[in-house]
Amino acid sequence: MDVFRIATAGSVDDGKSTLIGRLLYETNSITTDKLEAIERASQRKGIGFLDLSLLTDGLVAEREQGITIDVAHIYFNTPKRKFIIADSPGHVEYTRNMITGASRAQTSVILVDARKGIIEQTHRHYFIANLLRIPYVMVCVNKMDLVNYSEEVFTKIKNDFLNLSAKLPNTQQQIVVIPVSSLHGDNLTTHSQNMPWYTGEPLLTLLESLPVPTARGSFRMPVQLAIRPRNESHHDYRGYAGRISSGKISVGDAVTVLPSGRSSTVTAIHKNGQEQGAAIDRESVTITIADNIDISRGDMLVRSGEEPKLKAEHQAFICWMDSNVLDTVKSYLIQQGTQRIKAKVTQVTFVQDTATLQQLAPSGGLKMNEIAKVNLKTAKPLPADAYHDNPANGTFILIDEFTNNTVAVGFFE
Repeated sequence: MDVFRIATAGSVDDGKSTLIGRLLYETNSITTDKLEAIERASQRKGIGFLDLSLLTDGLVAEREQGITIDVAHIYFNTPKRKFIIADSPGHVEYTRNMITGASRAQTSVILVDARKGIIEQTHRHYFIANLLRIPYVMVCVNKMDLVNYSEEVFTKIKNDFLNLSAKLPNTQQQIVVIPVSSLHGDNLTTHSQNMPWYTGEPLLTLLESLPVPTARGSFRMPVQLAIRPRNESHHDYRGYAGRISSGKISVGDAVTVLPSGRSSTVTAIHKNGQEQGAAIDRESVTITIADNIDISRGDMLVRSGEEPKLKAEHQAFICWMDSNVLDTVKSYLIQQGTQRIKAKVTQVTFVQDTATLQQLAPSGGLKMNEIAKVNLKTAKPLPADAYHDNPANGTFILIDEFTNNTVAVGFFE
């Protein structure tokens, strides 16, 4: 059974937590004791229905304010598929949380309040889904019960969203717009009798039927450790351990070591002490090669003929995550794969206003949660891919070398 990763997004009070809670409730993914606790909490709040949003608003601050602050990972199963939901916060000041929560998602579920329509936060959430090249976008026009299940209201919001998506680069995303009511469960797991004019599938049916996107990118394996046993029986053994970030490798394939550029042939692949003929992305393996080449942590194994360009100057989008503003005079550490070297942001090309989709001239250092296109210079060339070609090898983080704080997450252009 495959695993499907979902990132949710929506403005404050759009009903995102209720939608997730309803999915869990309808799929029998709530334990009896937790359901009883929600019933008691709902009674204490004095409401006449089961408040399913309490399932996901786990932090005390969230329960008190009725909003989502942190990224929560929620797991549930159906007979057809396993799901992992990254429930991201809706507030603008938690943009960085949404980017990290959605970074591995295969579909984005964006909620829109039927009474409010497309607002600035919708622009922001779709921009991030577009930036991250999330293959599927499910737009749930929520609270349809509060607009009398109006087809006219839904059609206007649907057209507004499709017009919004046309303003951003075409990422070949599949966009579906669904009218729902999280509170009453309309069009979440079954067709709603209140909206017979909607002829599409319910949200859960769509999530169960979407094809799992194929991983993009050629073989890349950042080397974490060179294994040289200190015993007589393995005195000439050299193995290179790491987690394959993308692609596939087989015994007999020609590989190139970066940055040295030297080539050899894979002679064996070991995983959990067992030898195997091939390995794919996200597997942690140890690879041996035919020739003695100087390879250490920070190097990268790639298939010969599919090498990324080694560059010390890069263009990238970054989301600034630190309370201290970006300083273009200061050096930072860039970590890409297992490589960690010094880097400097030499120029902020523009700051992206994610609410209006305008590109603004920089007015100084980047502030927390701001997204910008920048020029980077690294202390030595990196074997990086463009994010749209290879997401696993096209991302990086910037680290403050004095505080060791992660100050930005970035995507190579």
